[in-house]
Amino acid sequence: MNPTSTSTSFTATGRSVLILGANGRLGCAAAQAFDAAGWRVYAQVRRSAAGALPARAVPVRAELPDTAALARKATGASVVVHAVNPAHTRWDAEALPALRHGIGVAEQLDAHFMLPGNVYNFGAQMPPLLRADTPQRPTTRKGEIRVAMEAELREHGERHGLRATVLRAGDFFGAGAGNWFDQAVVKSLAAGKLVYPGPLDVAHAWAYLPDLARAFVAVAEHGLAQPGPAGLRDLPFAGHTLTGAQLLAALERAAAALGIVPRGGFRHGGMPWGVIRVAGVVYPLWRELARMAYLWEVPHALDGSALAALPGMPVPTPIDAALRASLLALGHGLENSTGAPRHGGRGVAVDRSVSPPVNPLV
Repeated sequence: MNPTSTSTSFTATGRSVLILGANGRLGCAAAQAFDAAGWRVYAQVRRSAAGALPARAVPVRAELPDTAALARKATGASVVVHAVNPAHTRWDAEALPALRHGIGVAEQLDAHFMLPGNVYNFGAQMPPLLRADTPQRPTTRKGEIRVAMEAELREHGERHGLRATVLRAGDFFGAGAGNWFDQAVVKSLAAGKLVYPGPLDVAHAWAYLPDLARAFVAVAEHGLAQPGPAGLRDLPFAGHTLTGAQLLAALERAAAALGIVPRGGFRHGGMPWGVIRVAGVVYPLWRELARMAYLWEVPHALDGSALAALPGMPVPTPIDAALRASLLALGHGLENSTGAPRHGGRGVAVDRSVSPPVNPLV
């Protein structure tokens, strides 16, 4: 990245965004989306900037607790995107402190604070359609922390005039690796196997990350055009709601479009939840994942009507196109494929020995 590079659109619009945790999966996607929309992107990184960040992004090398330095180096930023994502096993201890640092930066900049939310807040008894006014009744520690994070945003809005938005989404896929989609569902795609973590007839909410990143931009631009009152706005992001069977069928279509057609068709497998629960006694990550297994057993979707009504909201990418792009990004298939079958082995028998993802959406 070249911190001295500029774009005429930056000068024309005067829009700047600070992305905290810019080297992460969501951070990179958000940086790309804001840059494409003509914003100056300040990218907070702890080490060297990731290659996926836009060339025009301005690196801000500062630790998150040094809020004064961050605010000084991102002077003029009107939006702060909190894309900080601690490791799954450290999330309980680090998520709230990280959020407080992010709020501190936003308040020093007098900026609109934007937080990616999820569905942990609603717990195992959540209804099938989640709205902004759906009661939040978490049944896990991570869900309780998510509720506490949003409560702090509301408090800062009431006491200090913070303007904040939570964009609540389902499980990520696309634009990188690191969660259920790439480390479980399509991990063995090249060997002819697809894995689904739950019952195949249960609806599950997914978020194609490039679409979610563009939604962040649209909400930020709407906020600049029509600044709202201080406080927290909750905007569910509909994304794609699919049963396990629908997702696997769409994946097979996407793979076929890339020329990936195993002899005998794809084999389907499931997650060894019993093994994961037992192993969780020893392995903290597996213990944490077992506590969230209900997300695959309880049907849920997000009501994105309020978000879709905002001016300039991009049209969602069709699921087949989103999956095809996601597979390409993971190195599956050829971008110029004509769709001619590229036969692999017959696939492997389901042995339910799939490893859980390193850092699923938290």
